[in-house]
Amino acid sequence: MELYRDIVLPEPQIRTIGQMRPVLADAGCSASGPLYFMYRNLARTAEEREWLTANRIRFDCTVIPPMSVCGEFVKTKGHFHPATPDGTGYPELYQVLSGQAEYLIQTRDARDVCLIRAGPGDAVLVPPGYGHVTINSADTELCMVNLVSDDFVSEYGAYEEHRGAAYYHYTNGWKKNPRYPDAGVLRIRDAPEFPEAGIIHGRQIYDLIGSDSLGYLNHPGDYAALFRALK
Repeated sequence: MELYRDIVLPEPQIRTIGQMRPVLADAGCSASGPLYFMYRNLARTAEEREWLTANRIRFDCTVIPPMSVCGEFVKTKGHFHPATPDGTGYPELYQVLSGQAEYLIQTRDARDVCLIRAGPGDAVLVPPGYGHVTINSADTELCMVNLVSDDFVSEYGAYEEHRGAAYYHYTNGWKKNPRYPDAGVLRIRDAPEFPEAGIIHGRQIYDLIGSDSLGYLNHPGDYAALFRALK
């Protein structure tokens, strides 16, 4: 992590092509090997780790090398977040450290599907109720970090059931996943900023640790205006 050299990284969790096969566009893809690397529950200091633990928030890093898998650009497996106790749903805040990211987000019924493009320093807030896949379609390594509630377990079943997201990004373009017959038209936008929540491109999201501006990660129902602006 170029911006966080003073954070000691643990051994990564490795997502292999074999583990990803249920969500690949090519069901018969015979490729093998590692796809991307996940470093979970990071902190720079003992005090910051204590704050993260007390506030039930996790700081992670994911590294996605450039490649294609049977004609499809490398991507994360994709997951949804469950509902919060008030029924809203947990959000997630990402930031690109290096490379170029495509965040493909969609509602559970896939009636709304949006591609958010982000480059170094850009922050992306995934709103409640949206699943998300991250795609690296560039020829450089993608390194990104995220802040997310530690109160839930991610749900992968919907993506596995539909063999991925509503759209696939092939090396020769985008194609709709036929398992989503009612999927909406793919909207494309750049990542918006939300200064009122401390989400400003170029500002390290790690600097939000210890502040009062991350309450929406665990209590999104109290931040309805913020999430309306995302849709």
